[in-house]
Amino acid sequence: MNDPSPASSPGPDKTAIRKSAIEKVLGSPFIENNKVQLLKSGRETFQTILDLVSAAGKIICIEFYIFKDDDTGKRLATLLKEKAKEGVKVYLLYDHFGSFLTSRHFWSDLKKSGVSIRVSHPFKWKSPREYMYRNHKKLLIIDGMKAVTGGFNIADEYHGYFRKRNITWRDTGIYLEGPIAYTLLNMFQRSWSTWKGELINCHTINKPTDHGVPVIPVFANSGRARRRMRRLLIYSIRNARESILLTTAYFVPSKRILRALLHAARRGVSLKLLLPGSSDVQSVFYAGRSHYSRLLKAGAEIYNYQGSVLHAKTTVFDGCWSIIGSANFDFQSLRKNEESNVGVYDTDFSARMTEVFQTDLKNSFKIDAGNWSMRPLHHKFMEKLFSLIIKKL
Repeated sequence: MNDPSPASSPGPDKTAIRKSAIEKVLGSPFIENNKVQLLKSGRETFQTILDLVSAAGKIICIEFYIFKDDDTGKRLATLLKEKAKEGVKVYLLYDHFGSFLTSRHFWSDLKKSGVSIRVSHPFKWKSPREYMYRNHKKLLIIDGMKAVTGGFNIADEYHGYFRKRNITWRDTGIYLEGPIAYTLLNMFQRSWSTWKGELINCHTINKPTDHGVPVIPVFANSGRARRRMRRLLIYSIRNARESILLTTAYFVPSKRILRALLHAARRGVSLKLLLPGSSDVQSVFYAGRSHYSRLLKAGAEIYNYQGSVLHAKTTVFDGCWSIIGSANFDFQSLRKNEESNVGVYDTDFSARMTEVFQTDLKNSFKIDAGNWSMRPLHHKFMEKLFSLIIKKL
């Protein structure tokens, strides 16, 4: 892996977004002195995961919404079984709804090899409505010293590594090394304990770095944490002065977030939204498009990604403050899910995020306000219908 460039921070005239204000909103501090690397594709992310798991010496903690028993899942599972037999402690937490189609034999085979497995949010007949709450996190932690998170899951379509179809999903991840990894390990321990997992013992020594990057967890493990995540998004949008580059797979913003985006565009912030041109969830796809007209009128630029399913979840504010992880701009992520994101306050990392965003725009179609108003009537009907349905959820 390439070492990142030295960290740098924006001057006070560049942005109104402040580290101290972010910490106040989230109720937790930035973790200093970390190495970070943007993982720009599913193949790069998955290869990083394989390399990290192969090199693990003490513990491997894995927490994923979807863990399929396809080629990708089987290859990672084989490696996890090998590490468990070597004496490495392997802890795997998956979501019941997200991994519903994964076979029982797949899980039992992992358990027989020494992998500790827990399932989050299993269905209960006595409280079926609780099944709407899901663990949507995507997290790998190695030895409490290295970690990977992002928007991807463990499945062929996210990685393209064993692609059998022509469609590969477009996703983004982040590699983290340093004290932030141990902080994420503690957060994993809390989730693991919630689902009756045993105590995880791991003592690490993270070497200090001269030019580390400040990183802050933006996790949503409870209703209170989800409220903080929503407040952080609104704070960041309201305090952006120059630009907002938003990429998300599912875009159905709340009234407050939509209002903040509209106000940002109207006050002259360069607001660019990179959204899917096609989606695996049609209801959310059409409900999100119902907001296009207001955003375009306010001055926002909207791009629809072409050629594959867009699944990344990243935002860059004023070229200095970035958020990357699992949370989408929709009701499920912001109100129901447990989510794993990290915020990076660093201009060099934000520059790399911006480069990826600009590359994605080359594979996207820009929505023209005039042409948008002339879209087919049945599209307008679907937008209105699903917008009303989602509002009643």
